[in-house]
Amino acid sequence: MGNIVNLKQLTSLARFSTEFSNFSDDYLFTRITSDSISKALRYDSMNKIEYIDGPRRLDGMSWILCFRGRMELEINLKPITLTANCIAVTTPGSMIEMKDLERDGLDCYMLFVSTEFMKDINFDLNVLGSATRLGNDSLMGNMMQITEEEADTLRDYFKLLHRNSATENGSIYTKSIVRCVIAALTYQVLQMVTRRIKDNSESKMPRSRRTTYVNEFMRLVHEHHTRERSVAFYAGKLFISPKYLSLIIKESTGKSATDVIDSYVVLEAKNLLRFSGKNIQQVAYELNFPNQSSFGKYFKHLTGMSPSEYQRS
Repeated sequence: MGNIVNLKQLTSLARFSTEFSNFSDDYLFTRITSDSISKALRYDSMNKIEYIDGPRRLDGMSWILCFRGRMELEINLKPITLTANCIAVTTPGSMIEMKDLERDGLDCYMLFVSTEFMKDINFDLNVLGSATRLGNDSLMGNMMQITEEEADTLRDYFKLLHRNSATENGSIYTKSIVRCVIAALTYQVLQMVTRRIKDNSESKMPRSRRTTYVNEFMRLVHEHHTRERSVAFYAGKLFISPKYLSLIIKESTGKSATDVIDSYVVLEAKNLLRFSGKNIQQVAYELNFPNQSSFGKYFKHLTGMSPSEYQRS
């Protein structure tokens, strides 16, 4: 699934942070404000900030909470704009790219937790199963506006994690405390999501079959795009015709089903070419192309440059 970023590769965020802490390779907390960005820029002769350096696939979950200002990012190709009292959550393996930050009045918190550490957290599987069944209405990979009171509640969880690792990093209890706090944070967010769905009268209406097909298609593309690029494959998974799938995707997203698939493949290819350390032939194999030549033609047709030109850019 491409070059995956672990938490060690995110420690460069410390130079942009007002507050920063991490516990080994288990989790990382950072708070980014206008003051911290200005301070970093004073020591950067290029006057340029690269927060995550292009689209990267994260090995773990992330919680991004904006209290003031504006943050623009893409999560699995979906543009997300966080403003005051907005939160976004990503699941393991999500592709994330920081696009822009408003440097005046910014105050945002970020929490990254490794996949391995998530396995050690004792979640109630019944609760998580219910959250999964919420489908596209859930927060995972999306943005949710919350109230000021809810934002203050979540801030308390972030602060507790930060203080725990910053002051008690050597304690034998630190890891256990972190597990409990992250579990509580996750349940708190799920409660906020569930409350909104319950209060939304439209959510009580049966979802149309077309909408279900669109949501399931997007999920399948996210899961299989590194191996499968044909509309027929995804239509087969949904037990509908390729023609009908193409029609409903075009009506729903404004893009053809092929365009959606290609967008995922190209993003994955760019990630591999720039960050994986693999050569072009290896990338072609990773993305299930029959040979380097066919991959090169595909990539150039969609991006306007060859894989080697992109690597050098």
